[in-house]
Amino acid sequence: MPNSLGTSDDEDQPVGVILARMRRAKRLTGAELAATVGMSQPKISRIERGKGLPDPEDVGAIARALGADDGRTQALMDRAAQLHDRMTDWRPALAGLAGQQKTISDWESTASVVRAFEPALVPGPLQTSGYAKAVLQAFQRLVSPTGDHLTESALLAAVSARVKRQEALADRSKSFHFIVGEAALKRRTYPAVEMLAQINHLRDIVRRHANVKIMVVPDGAEIEIPTLHGFALFDDNLVLVDLYNTGLISRSRQDIESYRQVFAMFEEHATEIEPLLDDYEALYIDALRKPQRD
Repeated sequence: MPNSLGTSDDEDQPVGVILARMRRAKRLTGAELAATVGMSQPKISRIERGKGLPDPEDVGAIARALGADDGRTQALMDRAAQLHDRMTDWRPALAGLAGQQKTISDWESTASVVRAFEPALVPGPLQTSGYAKAVLQAFQRLVSPTGDHLTESALLAAVSARVKRQEALADRSKSFHFIVGEAALKRRTYPAVEMLAQINHLRDIVRRHANVKIMVVPDGAEIEIPTLHGFALFDDNLVLVDLYNTGLISRSRQDIESYRQVFAMFEEHATEIEPLLDDYEALYIDALRKPQRD
């Protein structure tokens, strides 16, 4: 018996799967559908494959273009809206790490205000290429528990895509506010020369971009809640939560408000980064000189 979407086999099917089936029934390519609804072909592909959370309005536009009646269109839009009310696993395949960075870049480029917190790492848009490569290499073992490794070309593509995210910082119409734990400045697992380059890069960003604020939660700060994991807020529309082997995304107003409150708590205990940059610059310069003294 047909369900609310108008067919007997739509129940529990992802929205993207339903739209892809409707498109094929109309004998349209993804590019042809994209031209009809005024979207890019990659965006149509992401929606059909369930990469990220589809905008209900986009789902409605696609459904109508594919001939869905008002009832079926609304049912699909409602289902897409429900996805925004819960945390969704966002786990990239190894080959898709560059694509993941490009998706985050899209979120950063369309947002007016970006807030991000990292307890022990420099945030992605602030990383040097050497630092980014070290981070991606370290985490690939968790992303791929089978032991598969990124090819050099895939790794470099991911690094390039991450570094390219810095272009958004130059847009003075946007505001970026980053908070890091002091642990991010003393990553002894990375070479001293790489950390020194990263510290100089952070100082350069602070001085060149008036729309970028970088703050540090010092060691020993008495914060009400622990600094468990990193996260980023894109306006009041989306929160991305970083876990060890995956990410979680949500457009739920409740989730977004919760993480805004967490960010505000960290901000209360954070200080300007430049004095600490001077301290850690001296530390890493000293570390580089030590071998010469021995």
